Amino acid sequence: MTLIFAHRGYSAVAPENTMLAFQAAKEAGADGIELDVQMTKDGCVVVIHDERLDRTTNGKGYVKDWSWSEMKYLQASYKYTNTQSPPTIPLLTDVFNWMRTNNLLCNIELKNNEFLYTGMEEKVLQFIRQYQYEDRVMISSFNHYSLAHFHRLAPDIKTAILYSSHLYMPWKYAAAIGASAIHPNVRTVNSSIIKTSIEAGIDIRPYTVNKEKQMEWLMKQGCSAIFTDDPKKAIVIRKVVLGK
Repeated sequence: MTLIFAHRGYSAVAPENTMLAFQAAKEAGADGIELDVQMTKDGCVVVIHDERLDRTTNGKGYVKDWSWSEMKYLQASYKYTNTQSPPTIPLLTDVFNWMRTNNLLCNIELKNNEFLYTGMEEKVLQFIRQYQYEDRVMISSFNHYSLAHFHRLAPDIKTAILYSSHLYMPWKYAAAIGASAIHPNVRTVNSSIIKTSIEAGIDIRPYTVNKEKQMEWLMKQGCSAIFTDDPKKAIVIRKVVLGK
């Protein structure tokens, strides 16, 4: 069955990467959530996509230049100005605490392409071990050096290579750095890549899949999972296509 991951939470209806979006994803029936992590000036692991605060919050400048004591008061309402009490930026541990109340899977994207965030892999791993989420969490990144490093630290935790342009035999490349999955931009995916990856034991989870026809096609092809901003729509389509 094709699993459905809510991209930055149910970001079609709630501010991305906030507890509101993650709760909405659960209520919609998603199988998992996807989130992005970066680090504050004082080493806290925070859930936010952009390196800068400007787009999704009322703060300005880089995440890495703010301390958590300053950042925790920012509003993270993004374009959703009608939320009753504006959401804030969560810590990764806030999400992990909430996950104790459900069975959702969680894809953590390490946002360390622009800034390396020394020690991020170790801190994220420490939290996964602390909460015993080894079987519920997977790690992805566009920084494949970081993924290889994470795999060396914790070969028991699944990793996945993120990529946005065409990659030659991505299933072989993924296996070479210890990754168990590929997360390609949906524009780079064809039936041969899906079939060969799965036959090679590499899961394939394209992003960001919001068009109904794409959802339907990927499910019919036997794709392992999809990342979507609208999990509710994807669940309806999965019931039609797969009867589940």
